[in-house]
Amino acid sequence: MKVVIQRVSKASVTIKGEKVASIENGLLILLGIVNEDAQDDINWLSNKIGNLRIFEDENGVMNKSLLDAKGDVIVVSQFTLHASTKKGNRPSYIKAAKPDVAIPLYNAFVNQLESVLRKPVQTGSFGADMKVELINDGPVTIIIDSQNKE
Repeated sequence: MKVVIQRVSKASVTIKGEKVASIENGLLILLGIVNEDAQDDINWLSNKIGNLRIFEDENGVMNKSLLDAKGDVIVVSQFTLHASTKKGNRPSYIKAAKPDVAIPLYNAFVNQLESVLRKPVQTGSFGADMKVELINDGPVTIIIDSQNKE
């Protein structure tokens, strides 16, 4: 699983003119899934996200986690995170998991993140044409790949 995590002061997802998710302070998470992903990836990534110290404390230092900051989350499926641009100018998405694999893993990730955070997580809609708006706070943008735990 690969995520792009953006610390936001505001974010929303709109589908066909209807706002389906909206948060104030928290994280917008773009989630890409490959066939090799499994529950271990979900568990590791959910715990990493919940405890990643990227929110400012009272001294303006990034020393608080999402849990500490009591921030909200929107998770958006994003198969294009696994684009291969090695050959030619048209990205290949062959590494991205197909819906029959990706949807159950996406749902499991959202459920596990809710368990870690002990609160609901908002989402877009898997496979939908979504309009995502955000105000990146900082800006703070972090990429994490569960297949490459650095």
